[in-house]
Amino acid sequence: MAEDDLKALRKQAMRTKRIASEWASKLHDLVEDELPAAYEKIPEIAQCTYDACKEWEIAEKRFQAAQSQPTGV
Repeated sequence: MAEDDLKALRKQAMRTKRIASEWASKLHDLVEDELPAAYEKIPEIAQCTYDACKEWEIAEKRFQAAQSQPTGV
């Protein structure tokens, strides 16, 4: 795999990790600061957090797979 392609996959993995961390922080803040009054927000924030973490997992696996390929393949 070309170095530029590998860098792009790494950048995507880092970006999706940042987004997943932001959603995790929102979920944490909800639990710490707003519950039990804001319990209706739980499903939406939890789903967004789950989706963001799944996107990160996919991006990270793509990057790891590409990184393990021999250069030029």
